[in-house]
Amino acid sequence: MTERTDEHTEQTAHYPRLPTDTDNGLLLMISGPSGVGKTTITRGVERSIADSVFSVSCTTRAKTEADVEGVDYHFISEEDFQALIDRDAFLEWADVFGKKYGTRKKWVDEQLSRGRLVILEIDVEGAKQVKAKMPDAFGLFILPPSEDELLRRLQSRKRESDELIAKRFAEAKHEIAEAKSGNAYDKFLVNENLDEAIEEAIMIVKAARLAHAMQSDS
Repeated sequence: MTERTDEHTEQTAHYPRLPTDTDNGLLLMISGPSGVGKTTITRGVERSIADSVFSVSCTTRAKTEADVEGVDYHFISEEDFQALIDRDAFLEWADVFGKKYGTRKKWVDEQLSRGRLVILEIDVEGAKQVKAKMPDAFGLFILPPSEDELLRRLQSRKRESDELIAKRFAEAKHEIAEAKSGNAYDKFLVNENLDEAIEEAIMIVKAARLAHAMQSDS
């Protein structure tokens, strides 16, 4: 176990132990460009692993009629968000087109202390922030079979203009290159067939969790 993990254990030790708690906590980051199927794969992992919990981000963006507080996001004011930044309360945060999004560190710490699989669906910049603070976090990046196939998938959604599709495609290529060049990700998974990719993702996560538990015991 690393020195950073020992510090993390000390920080989370104050949470009262519950009968359902285990020592098998793992922070899982799943990333991938638009159109690669990462959300479907993330939900597949969440449904298939009983003690998994999905992290709900805080945001300063306005709540719409379709949004559910605590399910889609935790909606907070700019002032409250800034106060959390000032207290270093976020595991990661970002400003996206003037709206802020962030993952509360306290909630993640508590879930990990309970032995949960904590899932973050996150972009590359966010994953870098998390990995710097928690090196034991496991990063899984979802890749398309090819650039041509990614472009085809973006076009097949038929809900965006050609200009926006071209922008998303360029961003996707940049995100893939950034993910491959960094150290935030432990595994890269090619989504060629969605059902098979979900099954493979589940196996990867279970293996990572077992390896993490064995490392913690040694």
